[in-house]
Amino acid sequence: MCKHFTPFTLTNLSWFLTSYFYLGQIMALKYKNIYVAASSQHVGKTTTTLGLTAAYQNQGLKVGYCKPVGQKFLGVHNIKVDKDCVLFSDLIGFEMDPKIHSPVILPKGATKDYLDHPNNFDFESDILNARKYRDVHDDITIYEGTGHTGVGSVVGLSNAKVAKMLDAGVVMVIEGGIGKTIDMLNMTTALFREEKVPLLGVIINKVITDKLEEVRKYVGMWLDRNNIPLLGIAPYDQILAYPLLSTVCKSLKGEVLYFKENLDNRIENMLAGSLVDLKGLRDNQNILLIASSRTVDRALKKVEAYSKHSEVHDSPLCGVVVTGEVELEDDSLRYIQEHNIPVIGTHFDTYGAVTKINSIEVKINRRTPWKVKRAVNMVGKHVDLDKILALSLK
Repeated sequence: MCKHFTPFTLTNLSWFLTSYFYLGQIMALKYKNIYVAASSQHVGKTTTTLGLTAAYQNQGLKVGYCKPVGQKFLGVHNIKVDKDCVLFSDLIGFEMDPKIHSPVILPKGATKDYLDHPNNFDFESDILNARKYRDVHDDITIYEGTGHTGVGSVVGLSNAKVAKMLDAGVVMVIEGGIGKTIDMLNMTTALFREEKVPLLGVIINKVITDKLEEVRKYVGMWLDRNNIPLLGIAPYDQILAYPLLSTVCKSLKGEVLYFKENLDNRIENMLAGSLVDLKGLRDNQNILLIASSRTVDRALKKVEAYSKHSEVHDSPLCGVVVTGEVELEDDSLRYIQEHNIPVIGTHFDTYGAVTKINSIEVKINRRTPWKVKRAVNMVGKHVDLDKILALSLK
């Protein structure tokens, strides 16, 4: 007999059976589906869904994802799929099946078609079939809502009705403040109350850093009085708001004149050609220069002069937008080509271009992997993930 062999006694057997029993309990845990809803567009619904999905995957759970009702879509194998599904297929690593991950798409004109011929559509069956598959294959499924809570009502698919179909508990994401936040919460949760859908709790997002504790105190006070759990408060993150140059180009209906391949450059700051100064260049990187055809050459000379005398010899520019007719001088062209700087021409004037860019709503997508990582980390840091999971236990 090997001298390290331990006899299998009754005590050992008792320990083994007890351990096996508890392990079986842990492995058998089933969770209520989670439906991530929001008070409006652009408040952090996709960011939150990303964070929850990644976090629970890291805990060893088999996490499924579905966008039951989508509006903006991409074509995959000649089938319409919500664009967020493509992002999540990369993150989770699933092979996309539109019937399972994106069962209903409402493109432009769909609501009129539905109102004209409602009997031609069976959206509920499409969603229930997706749920049937997800319930069998996942420990927990995270469903991403669409727009504000009322979106989809015209075809009988408000976020509240869809969450009820999915037997899901709702995590509501809302933009930070006090009075406005509470008013919006009261209004946007009304549909879920009407449908008797459980509200797991609220995540307050994009809160100005100086207001975090104030928001926590007063919104938390209102939530306590209404028996709604506060699941987390996340500060406004400027980096998640950085647009890509391609987004700016599309917004300005611009024409790419040079280095189209670099349109994935991110924009951290903007600088008007007439206001180029040493401080603006010294304190910033990834600058988008916006200049008229009259001022662009002079502005580029200032930028080049700064680069030559600074410790960082690379250009601080991520791109140039030129308003009006574009006829660059030879020195400007040389500088642009040396640093591979994309140049976009637009019919907007400088003021109009700046205004248009400032109005852009920035979304996380496949072309911004640095945003995906940051969003996942932010949710992990500021949201009580264990609390959500505990509230989701069946």
